[in-house]
Amino acid sequence: MRRNAVRLLMAVLVALAACLVGPGTTTAQAAVPASPAVTYTNPIAEKRADPHIFKHTDGYYYFTATVPEYDRIVLRRATTIQGLKTAPETTIWTKHASGVMGAHIWAPEIHFIDGKWYVYFAAGATNDIWAIRMYVLEGTGANPLTATWAEKGQIRTTWESFSLDATTFVVNGVRYLSWAQRNPAENNNTSLFIAKMANPWTIQGTAAEISQPTLSWETVGFKVNEGPAVIQHGGKVFMSYSASATDANYCLGLLTASASADLTNPASWSKGSQPVFKSSDATSQYGPGHNSFTVSEDGKSDILVYHDRSYKDISGDPLNDPNRRTRVQKLYWKADGTPDFGIPVADGITPQRLSSYNFPDRFVRHWEFRAKIEANVSPLADSQFRVVPGLAGSGTVSLESANFPGYYLRHKNYEVWLEKNDGSTQFASDATFHRRAGLSDSAGVSYESYNASGRYLRHYEYLLYVQTPSTATDRADATFYGQ
Repeated sequence: MRRNAVRLLMAVLVALAACLVGPGTTTAQAAVPASPAVTYTNPIAEKRADPHIFKHTDGYYYFTATVPEYDRIVLRRATTIQGLKTAPETTIWTKHASGVMGAHIWAPEIHFIDGKWYVYFAAGATNDIWAIRMYVLEGTGANPLTATWAEKGQIRTTWESFSLDATTFVVNGVRYLSWAQRNPAENNNTSLFIAKMANPWTIQGTAAEISQPTLSWETVGFKVNEGPAVIQHGGKVFMSYSASATDANYCLGLLTASASADLTNPASWSKGSQPVFKSSDATSQYGPGHNSFTVSEDGKSDILVYHDRSYKDISGDPLNDPNRRTRVQKLYWKADGTPDFGIPVADGITPQRLSSYNFPDRFVRHWEFRAKIEANVSPLADSQFRVVPGLAGSGTVSLESANFPGYYLRHKNYEVWLEKNDGSTQFASDATFHRRAGLSDSAGVSYESYNASGRYLRHYEYLLYVQTPSTATDRADATFYGQ
């Protein structure tokens, strides 16, 4: 009864808005989402771990990562994230033949600070490959692939101990460095630290320890907090980090602080009790971690960059397995302003979400395999679908579930369900749609049934059907936005 009342109220409001916007207008238009859908095809780079993608003001994305030989620092650039896959790669620096910076060249990051390029990386020494420390390169020139690079030396911290994964960021005009290091007083591998910076290669003051591996999912194989990466949103500072051994147990945790807090005070940070991103058997993605963040080409979406493997079982030391690869997918934000990482999606084209035109906070999702629209969807992947070539014919599309690969939205007795493709002609026809301009807003999208011409995917009392739209409300119900 309540749903009917909501629908009636919505119809009245739409009709009233149509009257107010002037003659010749038949229906009000919902606002186009601030963060429209973006899709990429994974993986972005084979055999490239610890990826870092930086979007510069010159219109280029710059990409660096650990190479499996652990012997050099490489860069690529392209005007699109997808373009990085085929962009030529340039070696800008090679390990020393002897002494420090002579082994285990790990986890480079590239940043542009005060008119110069800086690459942060970790390295061991030829006489002690596990004497891992953090170092900085400074590049002069507009294009870092052709810049002149100079070594600025080691980043000195509280202790001369195993340290790596330096990242830098600015909050409220103050530049910080965060990194992972072994605290000699602790029985673990690495904890996370933060400090203000005096210049791009020197920390200022005493480093603060803001997280150590104490939770069960942070201590599988090794007791590890490493690979910090920062993103800011809604007055909050979010720091993702990687935990446990670098096999299928590798995962991401999350720290949160207020942007107005003293970030060098450990009490300013809170840690989530569960990992926010972990292996997925459903999508065959294992050990996702050591991430960074960038933004989409239109600047409207946050993009998660990370590495993982496409298989679970590793022979020998995971560090000797070369097959971590760079991947990207859209990062979403919950209604409460916290990030929703979802799951590491399957290889191939990344999924998107479909929000309702007339219920903007509601997304198409599956629930017990019935398709519906709902707000605050959890888990996120229930509302993610890959728009793939239609199962039944060229020029059409099918909507494949992100967390149930091989399952598609299909109509059955005109109800829409998520079901596994059984390979039949009937299923292919029922799960295939013509993608049309949105019936209520051409900036949106509507999906016309392939085998029931004139019937469109639409919601009614929040459940999805394929029906023939005949009124303004029907057309609104059949209009969606990609997000």
